[in-house]
Amino acid sequence: MILPIVAYGDPILKQRAKEISSSSKDLEILLKNMWETMYAANGVGLAAPQVGKSLRLFIVDGSPFSVEASLTEDEKNELKGFKKVFINPKILQKSDDLENFNEGCLSIPDVRGDVTRPTTIKIKYQNQYFKEITEHISGFPSRIVQHEYDHLEGILFTDKLSALKKKLLKNKLLKISRGNINVDYLMKFDNNRYTK
Repeated sequence: MILPIVAYGDPILKQRAKEISSSSKDLEILLKNMWETMYAANGVGLAAPQVGKSLRLFIVDGSPFSVEASLTEDEKNELKGFKKVFINPKILQKSDDLENFNEGCLSIPDVRGDVTRPTTIKIKYQNQYFKEITEHISGFPSRIVQHEYDHLEGILFTDKLSALKKKLLKNKLLKISRGNINVDYLMKFDNNRYTK
């Protein structure tokens, strides 16, 4: 089932999400719905808070991004097989090497901005079977993971933009929060208005 994606302005997007226990009910259904929702919106990542669930869970699939013309063949290849579930993740280390990239977000449609992030992270998480995994992730997969991880911490990519860029986006963000935007996927706005 396709779930509505929560829009900028909803308080759930600014909250730190709660840990998930292995006895959580309906996790399998939530994951199925999140995959369906992400693909319907043409996303490469989706965090549980973005569908109204304050849970430390996100999914990623870099393969749709692997067709981006500006990427090198190596970058395209690293994205093709990058499909994972992250439960209760914790970033353990971040590299000193930084890279800037123009990011967007399904919860903030038609807004993009340059965000600087570490190129490599070490992350510990559980997969959908609650098997604990620790790994290093670099390149574009690292960026996708960091963006989604931020959602679990109540941080949006717009929080990382310069003061000037935030000021320039203020009216556009206000319109999004009020639901004054056209999107081609199901969204829920803070005023309980839904749109597609």
